[in-house]
Amino acid sequence: MTEDVLAGDGVWSDETDWDAIGLEGEEDGEEYVAMPTLAVVGRPNVGKSTLVNRILGRREAVVEDIPGVTRDRISYEATWSGRRFFVQDTGGWEPDAKGLQQSVARQAGVAMETADAILLVVDATVGATATDEAAVKKLRRSKIPVILVANKVDDQRVEAEAAALWSLGLGEPRMVSAAHGRGTGDLLDDVLAVLPETPREGTGGQGPRRVALVGKPNVGKSSLLNKLAGDERSVVHDVAGTTVDPVDSLVELGGKVWKFVDTAGLRRKVSHASGMEFYASLRTKSALEASEVAIMLIDASQPMTEQDLRVISMVADSGRALVLAFNKWDLVDEDRRLQLEKEIDRELVRVPWAGRVNISAHTGRAVQKLVPAMETALESWDKRIPTGRLNNWLKEVIAATPPPMRGGRLPRVMFATQASTRPPTFVLFTTGFLEAGYRRFLERRLREEFGFDGSPVRISVRIREKRDRNKK
Repeated sequence: MTEDVLAGDGVWSDETDWDAIGLEGEEDGEEYVAMPTLAVVGRPNVGKSTLVNRILGRREAVVEDIPGVTRDRISYEATWSGRRFFVQDTGGWEPDAKGLQQSVARQAGVAMETADAILLVVDATVGATATDEAAVKKLRRSKIPVILVANKVDDQRVEAEAAALWSLGLGEPRMVSAAHGRGTGDLLDDVLAVLPETPREGTGGQGPRRVALVGKPNVGKSSLLNKLAGDERSVVHDVAGTTVDPVDSLVELGGKVWKFVDTAGLRRKVSHASGMEFYASLRTKSALEASEVAIMLIDASQPMTEQDLRVISMVADSGRALVLAFNKWDLVDEDRRLQLEKEIDRELVRVPWAGRVNISAHTGRAVQKLVPAMETALESWDKRIPTGRLNNWLKEVIAATPPPMRGGRLPRVMFATQASTRPPTFVLFTTGFLEAGYRRFLERRLREEFGFDGSPVRISVRIREKRDRNKK
């Protein structure tokens, strides 16, 4: 019965239904446990993301048969033999990369320096290259455990070729086929033998609140994450669509740790996307569903687009708290500000409750205002109104403004309760249908009385089942 209530409208037959709705307290926050990190590094197109997916046991990292799909360093949570750890996928590392690939290589280099153990992946069908040898020299300077992985060993013929990788000086190459799963179990056993129980630098305590950075391509999501973090967490480039995978980063702001997820920009509907873009869109949706609050970045210097509105609708449908960050404010003149206000009034009618912050990720203007906006939105998202207070308020509102009549009869609201939080969901037990306009009126009055700034509010109705008058 409770699932029906939460899913939408329905019917009720007697007062026992009122008690069937969960009136429990709020859920406890999850415990955040510091876990060690295993970085998967290597030159482009050796199968790093395929190996990451094999370790995870699911398709998380975006994989496509072209080099350079992965650009940022992305962390995923993995489990093997009861041990939990992070697996960090990286872009291809090349010592002499230029342009965008230089930024990608820098991210892979950071992963090499900060991980607790490293898998250096080499394509066994190609053998050791000059880039592989340069990576080995870099890794030897660190004191981090390194395991050499010979990938694409699909048959015995390739095994003989893979044996030549002993020459790299990292010991025995572990022969695997990430695409087919061959040898990955033994590899993970070896990983657990060298991976420490805890990270070199880790903090325990309360789990961080999860924030998704969403928006169309090239709107400044990665630049904002880097500005908030104070270092280069995401690859930034003028090329639209640089970020492909969601990028997780723990950032300390306002005395709290936040988990930011930098997502791929959504160009079009998922059903119209293909290849790398299709899977990136799915990852973005998954990242949004796993978040608690979304920061929607909008380019304030340009007119709002259909893409912006589509992403906003996706956030609203997901039920997540929302902050609208109008980025590139340093490029906005007085005429554009007046035009933007008109666009907001016209285009954002679906999310008038969302908090608004005008920022510049490039210059750092007002980015510190995002923290109180997120805290306000999450407080609303978690808010629960006591049933007695809710019903006393509702009686006053309905007495002053009754619902419209339907079929010559006035529907009565018998009882109301908040069925859940995250987002706040209210259920009204009534004797008849309540028009959509009247529900919007109740939502508006709810917000005036109780707040809920930055959070969606859902109202569903359960209509009393008509009794059969012929029944005795």
